Amino acid sequence: MEESPVTVEQVREAQENLKTGLSHHESKAFSEAIESFKKASSIHPFDTKHLEELQKKLKTGGFKKQQESIAYMGCAAVHLNRLIHELGEDKRAEVPIDEQLMNVFKEWN
Repeated sequence: MEESPVTVEQVREAQENLKTGLSHHESKAFSEAIESFKKASSIHPFDTKHLEELQKKLKTGGFKKQQESIAYMGCAAVHLNRLIHELGEDKRAEVPIDEQLMNVFKEWN
């Protein structure tokens, strides 16, 4: 089955959730940050079991909330990067991607 293409709205929503999560993380509201990062990662998922598997690994690892938040943050950032790449060059212009995020993503490639 062919999956539906990524939309501009999905990228915007994922980016907003990631930015909200980052704000929560910076203010040490780790539970709220985790929820925002999970929301970002669940928008147009490429692997529907990924979040579930990550959650299981984190629960069995005995990590602190801050460490869990960092793990979900990474997941959300990688997911948003992939959404942006899947969006296509023509539609990317319609999404004002945060400049700081784009600089980080460029370093990854």
